[in-house]
Formats: sequence, structure tokens, C-alpha cells
Amino acid sequence: MKDNSNPNKENSLKHVLFGSLIGTTIEFFDFYIYANAAVLVFPQLFFPSKDSTSSVLLSLATFSIAFLSRPLGSAVFGHYGDKIGRKTTLVIALLTMGISTVSIGFLPSYASIGIAAPLLLMLCRFGQGVGLGGEWGGAVLLAIENAPPNKRAWYGMFPQLGAPIGLLLSGGTFLILTDTMTADAFLDYGWRIPFIASSLLVVVGFYIRLKITETPAFENSKKEQEEVKIPFFTLLKFYKNQLIFGTFAAITTFLVFYLMTVFTLSWATSDLGYSKRDFLLMQLFSVLFFALFIPVSALIADRIGRRKMLIYATTAIAFFGFAFSFSLNSGSTILVTLFLCIGMALMGFTYGPLGTFLSELFPTTVRYSGTSLAFNLAGIIGAAFAPMIAIWLATQYSLTYVGFYLSTAACISLFSLLMISKEEHKF
Repeated sequence: MKDNSNPNKENSLKHVLFGSLIGTTIEFFDFYIYANAAVLVFPQLFFPSKDSTSSVLLSLATFSIAFLSRPLGSAVFGHYGDKIGRKTTLVIALLTMGISTVSIGFLPSYASIGIAAPLLLMLCRFGQGVGLGGEWGGAVLLAIENAPPNKRAWYGMFPQLGAPIGLLLSGGTFLILTDTMTADAFLDYGWRIPFIASSLLVVVGFYIRLKITETPAFENSKKEQEEVKIPFFTLLKFYKNQLIFGTFAAITTFLVFYLMTVFTLSWATSDLGYSKRDFLLMQLFSVLFFALFIPVSALIADRIGRRKMLIYATTAIAFFGFAFSFSLNSGSTILVTLFLCIGMALMGFTYGPLGTFLSELFPTTVRYSGTSLAFNLAGIIGAAFAPMIAIWLATQYSLTYVGFYLSTAACISLFSLLMISKEEHKF
């Protein structure tokens, strides 16, 4: 049996790694262009108000909808991913995300159709969340379930690289558009271009995903008749502690990222006097450190263990929270850029091995459901309302309290990492 599976595995390896990478790149590109638009465009077009802060907060509230819908995507796609396989489920998840994103590019504004405009925007954002909720877990498993035991973190970091690549593509696209168009033209139709253009990326991803074969771990599980009737119920009955502690172990990863991107972009351009263009450039530069330290952390994690790597990274983030106010309020472009780079490097350290760590908490029969739910529930707790909470803390108190917010979350994640069982399941 082992010999028969090897040729299929070898033949599909390049497709598997590239397929997992391009899929998450597309998904995160779609997700991040919404994040940029939620700060730069949507407050004026979909939530016009005399109070600009209220417009921004309402826009960021729609940003959080995708995090609330991601667990639904995890449950639905996780169920079918554990029942019928990773490949078909991933293709459908990609299409769900793609159709929702392209639809946003064609939405009329509040000035054209009134309250229906933000309602349609929220519906599309909901679809984005459902698609991403099913996409990430499947892409990670596609890579990890094809990996040798001593290289799981290395294989598992390929889909993780989709996050910085997607962020670079989305931020770079918005930067080019704002540089080459007048402010009126960008607000009128320019912002729609990245949403509509994402359809081209979806076609490429769809083609590559169709060429991917099923993972050996899933095939072996089917042959051994290990299938469970309803993975979600099995997960809650036998793996509840892994789900709970896995979720809280991941919340800091989400929080540090969205504080470094959405919150800092909003705060720096509205309260610290930075132009949108200049701060986007600073952020894009810092993303290079995010991308660099994902493979670095994966290499280390394969040597010392995924759990230990996450403990070290999360401890560093807890201390990093105390630098928030000093760095952002420094008035120094160099110091603020350094602050963003360190934050993104820490994000790379925690994000690189995270997918592998979560997948190892669950057996094959419920792995898609368990990994996806833990990751996306962490997204709700750690990121759904993070930009809004951070803006409220900074406005009502000071940036120091935003740092305390991050450090507190890191302590919760540390506790969860220490409480998680070290049991590993068969791949």
C-alpha cells in the first residue's frame, strides 16, 4: 500500500505546494483589498456621515463580518473536507471567495441606492468570510498531509506565505492606483479595479487546484474506514480541549497582525499626520519582514517543535506590546518603520508554524474541521473587532492601552499553549 501511494505523492508534490500557496495568496489578496478599502474608501462611499470617526467605525464593523462568518465556512467546508476530501472542498471554497470579492467591485454606492448599498456590501463580506473559512484549513492540510514527518512545519509554511504575498499585492495595487489616478477618479471607480481584477487570479487558482490529487493521509483514512458520520460532533465530543486551547493559542497571531496593518494605517493617517501613501509604503516594507520570518520560523519549528516555537514568539509579542505608544508617538519615520518591521517579524515567527501546530492537534477524520474552526474562531476573538477596540482605546485613553491590549492577549495565548496536550495524531 505504501509503495502504491508514493508515486502519486511525488507526482503531485509541486502542484500541492504551489496550489496551497496560490490559493491562500488569492484568498488573502481578496481579504486585504477589502481591509484597505474599509479604511480608504468605504467610509465615504457606503457610510457617509458628518462625523468621520463614525464613518470609519461603521466601515470597520463590516470588516469584522467576515471573521464572524469564517467559523460557518469552517464548519461547512470542514465537514465536506473531512467527508469527501480536501481537493473538491478547496475548489468550492476558492470560488465562494472569488465570486464574493468580484461582486464588491460592481456594487453601487450609498448615494445611488441608499441603505441597500451597505447591506449588499455586508452580504458580500459575509461570503468572503465563508470562503476564507473553508480555504485556509484545506490549503494547510494539502501541504502538511503530503509532508515527511520531519518537515511538516516547512511544508505547512507554504500556504502561510500567501498572507504576506497577498498583502504585498493588495497594498501595492492600491498604492499604484492612488499614485496614477486623481483622488476623485480613485473614489469614483479606481478602487473597484482590484476587486474585479481578482477574477483573473481566481481562474489561475481554479486551474491549479483541479490538477491537485487527494492527500495520502485522507486516502489512507478512507481505506482504513476511519470516517466519522458528523465530524463537527465528534470534534466537540472528543477534542473539545484541543479546540478551545488551540483557538486561544492563536488569538495573538491575529491581533498583532491587524494592529500592525488596519489599526496603524487608520490611526497614523487620521491622528498622527502621515499621508496614506507614505504610510502604505512603510507598511509594505515591513511586510517583507513578515514574509522573511515565516520560513525562518518553520525551519526552527521543525528542529525544536512547533509548540515551543510559538511559546517563544508569543512571549516576545507580550513584551513588544509595551513599545506601542513610545514607537508610534515618536514622530520619527525611521522609528515608526522599525516598529512596524519588528511587529511584522514577530508575526512571521508566530504565523509560520501555526498551521502545522493546529493540524497536529487533531486526527485525520476531523482535522479539516478542527484546524479550520480553531483558526477562524481565533480570528473572531483576536481580530474581528481588534481595529475598533484599538481605536476606542487610543481615543479614550492612549496608545499605551493598545499595547496593554496586545500584551494581555499574548499572556492568554501563552497560558493556552502551556495547557495544550502534547499528543500527536497519525498522518
